[in-house]
Formats: sequence, C-alpha cells, structure tokens
Amino acid sequence: MQLECVFFGPFRDAVGEKTVRYETEAETVGDLLTDLETAFPALEGELVADDGAGLAGDTVVTKDQRNVVHLAGLETELDPDAVIRLVPSVYGG
Repeated sequence: MQLECVFFGPFRDAVGEKTVRYETEAETVGDLLTDLETAFPALEGELVADDGAGLAGDTVVTKDQRNVVHLAGLETELDPDAVIRLVPSVYGG
C-alpha cells in the first residue's frame, strides 16, 4: 500500500523531503517505522525505542491526525492512503 509520510524538524532533514509517498507492505505503524528507519539510515534509532516496545523518546506519530498512542500504539493498523506524521518532541514553538 502507499502512504503519505510527513516529516518535521530533524526528521525532515534526515529524509531530505517534507512529504514522501511511501510504498510499503507494513500492516502496523510499528512495522512502518521500522521500514522507514531502514529506508532512511539517518532515522535509525530515532523512531522506535531500542527495546521495540514503543516510540523512541517523546516522538509523536499520528495517523490521520490521531496520535497513535491514543489508538493501539505501534500495533495501530495502517489503511491504504493513510497520512502518517512524524514529529520529534523538541520541534515546534
């Protein structure tokens, strides 16, 4: 499926673009984040915690404007054409 991934702050710098149409076989947000860390080596360790149990640091990930923490976390299922936004905790203001 193809998803729209929108990156903010240092994540955008790591990817080189603000918005990427990303083709993936991932079924969950956690799988997608792992894929993104592999596809964009500068993101490695920045999205998924080292133990794989949650998000790295205070990273905020939304699916269609809903924080995945309030859904099923990394187990949140993906839908075709979903918009995923990735925001580092220190960005904004």
